[in-house]
Amino acid sequence: MRVSEFWRLMDGEFGAAGGHHLATSLNLSSLGSRTAEAALAVGYDPREVWEALCLMQDVPRERWLGEVIPLRQERWDG
Repeated sequence: MRVSEFWRLMDGEFGAAGGHHLATSLNLSSLGSRTAEAALAVGYDPREVWEALCLMQDVPRERWLGEVIPLRQERWDG
């Protein structure tokens, strides 16, 4: 996962302001009590940071990959 994907998921799950607030204020015990922003700054994998946040915030596992966008179905007439 890239850092940009981490921020896309944060915005999608928590909103832009809420995601930023969590990333800068919530200490994640599994990441050495660092905030998400601090963990990313020292080189933690964005996926590890995202999963730590999801666990801490009780995000259901089915939303860990972000919003499910259905594929557009095209009609074939043969």
